[in-house]
Amino acid sequence: MEQSGRESRRIPLHSPEDFAAMRRAGRLAAETLDMITPHVRPGITTEAIDRLCHDFMLAHGAVPATLGYRGYTKSSCTSINHVVCHGIPGERVLVEGDIVNIDVTVILDGWHGDTSRMYVAGEASTKARLLMDVTYDAMMRGIAVIRPGATLGDVGHAIQAYVEKHRFSVVRDFCGHGIGREFHAPPNVLHFGRPGEGPVLKPGMFFTVEPMVNAGRPEVKILDDGWTAVTRDRSLSAQFEHMVGVTEDGVEIFTISPAGLHKPPYGN
Repeated sequence: MEQSGRESRRIPLHSPEDFAAMRRAGRLAAETLDMITPHVRPGITTEAIDRLCHDFMLAHGAVPATLGYRGYTKSSCTSINHVVCHGIPGERVLVEGDIVNIDVTVILDGWHGDTSRMYVAGEASTKARLLMDVTYDAMMRGIAVIRPGATLGDVGHAIQAYVEKHRFSVVRDFCGHGIGREFHAPPNVLHFGRPGEGPVLKPGMFFTVEPMVNAGRPEVKILDDGWTAVTRDRSLSAQFEHMVGVTEDGVEIFTISPAGLHKPPYGN
């Protein structure tokens, strides 16, 4: 518990003015994903998706945080089917039934807005729809336990228990992260864990909750490009991501879709 206390003290705490800035950045990130929704159809390339997101960010006074980050060359990540995360946009054409996670991060007035959603090109399989539903609901169950005095272990446990009840698996190799003026900051937000363990949450903490859930086993591998993570067993993977702030009495989600486009089907 002492270790968790020390870790908690390393996590930045933010002011009401910082909350206002994060609302603006989070809203723009969510609006970027709202904008791209009708474009995600069979026949579009992931490069075209990336260009639309890039241009939208710039047109709204922001820059893409991923462009040039640690050598990454695109303004979004597009992770299709068995790609877990960090899929690089390119010439890949979406085909009927593909599921794809689109992950964007804007920098607006120095503050980061980070969010991702799942999309379907055409109609998804029954298993893919269930996987996406469980992943979204698991994220929201994790967010629901966030409040002062709770721990990150409580958040991870809520996610893990719900995912495993549906016989899916939580990816261990990646986690959520603190965010604000920095893209990645303390704490690490694991999407599995035990109640009562990990850093204790305090008002003013900002971080992402972004579970990656596999239809098969949890193991992943990184491809030779150094970015793309895929399931080792080639099972489908899904992810959703929200950016949140701990308030005096609970949690605020900064990246709720203004258009109500929370998870598939989006009706486009």
